[in-house]
Amino acid sequence: MTGSRQPPPLVLLVVLIVACVLSACVPTPVNRPSPTEPGPTPISSPTPISTPAGPTPTPSFIRPTPTPLPTFLSYLVKGGDTLESIARAHATDVASLSFWNRTAYPSLDPDSPDYQPNRIEAGWVLMLIPNVKVDPEDFG
Repeated sequence: MTGSRQPPPLVLLVVLIVACVLSACVPTPVNRPSPTEPGPTPISSPTPISTPAGPTPTPSFIRPTPTPLPTFLSYLVKGGDTLESIARAHATDVASLSFWNRTAYPSLDPDSPDYQPNRIEAGWVLMLIPNVKVDPEDFG
């Protein structure tokens, strides 16, 4: 078998690496104008503006917490209470009390033919949200 012997791949790899290293060490000639030739006019770079030193704020990727819904308060009706007195004591109105309690006490449902907001009984437990009034447009 006559033919040329090929070097093993490892030898080729070493030769390639040495060639790359040597070519990186040889400086590349730079074309600079001679002192007698006029060259391009140098452009001055802008003066850097100093910024206040300090920590850089890290952006927050925490989801915002939703505003909690108002919490209902349970009120036990006592003898002599009226919807108006209860509403006044909790900074709300009769319409809101009626709206919130219309399911538990059908006589408080403004859409019912049996609507009687002045008829409440001792022992009823009314649900209300202090300092909140329901918009009449939201009824229904």
